[in-house]
Amino acid sequence: MTYLLANQRLAASGLFRTFAYRWRVGWFACTAGLLLGFLPPPVAAFDLKQVSERASQLANDSFKKPETKLPPELQGLDYSHYQQINYKPERILWRNTKIPFDLDFFPQGWHFNLPVKINEVTAQGVREIRYNPNDFNYGSNKINPDNLRSQGFAGFRVHYPINAANRQDEVVAFLGASYFRALGKGQRYGLSARALAIDTALGSGEEFPRFVEFWVVRPLPSAKQLVIYGLLDSPRATGAYRFVLKPGLSTTMEVSGRLYLRDKVGKLGLAPLTSMFFFSPGQRPTNDDYRPAVHDSSGLSVHMGSGEWIWRPLSNPKRLLVTSFATTDPIGFGLMQRQRTFADFEDPYLRYELRPSAWVEPIGKWGAGRVELVQIPTTDETNDNIVAYWVPDKLPAPKQAFNFSYRVWWQKDQQTRPPELSVAQTLYGRGYTHTPDDSISLAVDFAGSHANSGTPAFTPEAQVSMDANAKLLEQKLSYNEATSGWRLSLRLQRLDAAKPVEMRASLRSENKRISETWSYILPPD
Repeated sequence: MTYLLANQRLAASGLFRTFAYRWRVGWFACTAGLLLGFLPPPVAAFDLKQVSERASQLANDSFKKPETKLPPELQGLDYSHYQQINYKPERILWRNTKIPFDLDFFPQGWHFNLPVKINEVTAQGVREIRYNPNDFNYGSNKINPDNLRSQGFAGFRVHYPINAANRQDEVVAFLGASYFRALGKGQRYGLSARALAIDTALGSGEEFPRFVEFWVVRPLPSAKQLVIYGLLDSPRATGAYRFVLKPGLSTTMEVSGRLYLRDKVGKLGLAPLTSMFFFSPGQRPTNDDYRPAVHDSSGLSVHMGSGEWIWRPLSNPKRLLVTSFATTDPIGFGLMQRQRTFADFEDPYLRYELRPSAWVEPIGKWGAGRVELVQIPTTDETNDNIVAYWVPDKLPAPKQAFNFSYRVWWQKDQQTRPPELSVAQTLYGRGYTHTPDDSISLAVDFAGSHANSGTPAFTPEAQVSMDANAKLLEQKLSYNEATSGWRLSLRLQRLDAAKPVEMRASLRSENKRISETWSYILPPD
């Protein structure tokens, strides 16, 4: 369940993986080209239907467990030595063309012990991009490429001039299982996405589907998007995916999936996101750390089908903690990084304030289900311990096609927020300020469009509730001139420290909710 992250998670954890790109040249575009005396080179007929047929065939066959055949020099690599293996610049696909995108490839090695087949779709058809160990530089590693002829690619990454017109920047990477991660302008790698999650946090154990083949569609020189298809396989599921990558200030990826179950599953997790939360001012670390916070994401944001916005601050619990929000036809959800200044983290190397938020926007109606949040204990920042995904109430029958589509937005400063007040931070403390006791103190800062109206004419009131495992001792709402926002101060007594406490709070004015709902869970001790 956990994966290496931090700088080690940048190319490390299975946290990378696949997409799809496909370019259509319609009849009208072709006609216009003929009238102008030119015709853009068409792409060979290739679409999601063909990948879906492969996935359907796989689902009707029994699962074949892949064999791991890594030679000792690759199997024994650690993170730093794996990072030294790089694709040679002169071998990068499309680098010496007028195409704005280009691709290079990851080798097998370290944790990435299974090969993936990668194809290019062109006007002439589909061709496999052949693995050649001589296409890599191996750094200080004592590796003889001649011993690696039987190996293959572990994944690939895409470059595009996102930060400067004269520089190719990495914008997406696909590496390990069904993981992928992307970047918008001025961002650093942080959280990841996956194509599918199966039985996450169930006692039976989680199943990790993996992409076994990709098809990357060669774009035109004028292209602003890239399409990639992927074929997914696992013991109980297969799938066909199309990803449309659009790099920008907030890079977007439009995902279309078609799943086929070989057998019944306990839980399907659609549009899964994976992140890391170690500590923050709302939950201090057990050991001393000069940094005020260490996390890739600060909270889960959910835009319910009813229109309500919910914010759940993340935590690093002492034992596995699974919570969810049930709704019908969700409008969106995401793992968000709301802290955006260097002072929030004080880490000049890892730059957590530049890590992206990932917002999932369903396309079409997703029906009834729940957004589930899994929080896993971690003792350091190298483990991905946060997972969020959509769980549909109705599971498809085995061999029956199950279709879904969504967009993922990789955002920084311009991230998805409610139109009203939103939660800026949650602060945690023990005891009463002047008379220490065993009570718990919480401070919740709200900020946003209504926040500057700190006058008698605009005096919101707080609506607070908590479950039966806590007693509310004090509640105070005050205007905070320093932040031009509102601070809700709470003091409560937990009755049973072995059980969690669920609480909610929102601000209202004239019987109307004017803030998102702060939905906080105090993990058990």
